[in-house]
Amino acid sequence: MAASSLVSCFPPLLPCGWSCLRVRTGCQQNAFPSGFLCPRGLGANWKTRRAFWADRAANESALRVNLLSLATTRTRHVGDDPNVERHDPDLWTDEFYFLNQPGQAEIQSDLFYDYRTNVEDYPKWQAWMREKQPRLLVIWGKYEASFDPSEPEAYRRDVPKAEVHIVDGGHFALDTAADEIAALVRGFVGSSR
Repeated sequence: MAASSLVSCFPPLLPCGWSCLRVRTGCQQNAFPSGFLCPRGLGANWKTRRAFWADRAANESALRVNLLSLATTRTRHVGDDPNVERHDPDLWTDEFYFLNQPGQAEIQSDLFYDYRTNVEDYPKWQAWMREKQPRLLVIWGKYEASFDPSEPEAYRRDVPKAEVHIVDGGHFALDTAADEIAALVRGFVGSSR
C-alpha cells in the first residue's frame, strides 16, 4: 500500500482495515466512517452481545434476537433519527430478509462470536495510531445507536489532529448522507496532494 493510500472502512469492515494496517504500515491516511476503537464506546445494546461472548451456549438465542430481529435491523439503519421518513424501508427489510434465509442465523452468530477478537485488539489499534499519527478522517452518523456518542471525538485522544465530522445519519450514514460523505472524503484525499 503506497504512502498516499486511503483506507476507507465501514462497520463491520473497520477491523479488516486495521488488520491491513498492521501488515502495511506505510499507509499514511485513513478514513473511518462510524467505526470505533474503544471497548467503552460500545453502546448499551452490546450488553447482550458481551454476554454472548462470555457464554455462547447460554446467550445465543438472546443474541439472535438482539442482532437479527426486524426491530434491531431497522435500528441499525435509522438509529435515533427523528426523521424516519428520510430512510428507505427497503434498506432494513431487504437486510432482514437476507438475515433470515436458511443457515444465516448460524453464520451471523459465528461471525459475531468471532468479533470478540476484534475488541481484544482495540488497544493494539490505538497504540498504532498513537505511534504513527496518521492523517485520519472520522465520519460519524449523529443518530448512531450502536456506539456511544462520545466515540467520534475519542479518536482525538490518540490522533489529536484527526478530522472528525458528524453527519446527519445513523450507523449506515451513507443511507442519508452519501453526498456529504463523498465531499468529505474527496476533500480529505485532495488536501493530501
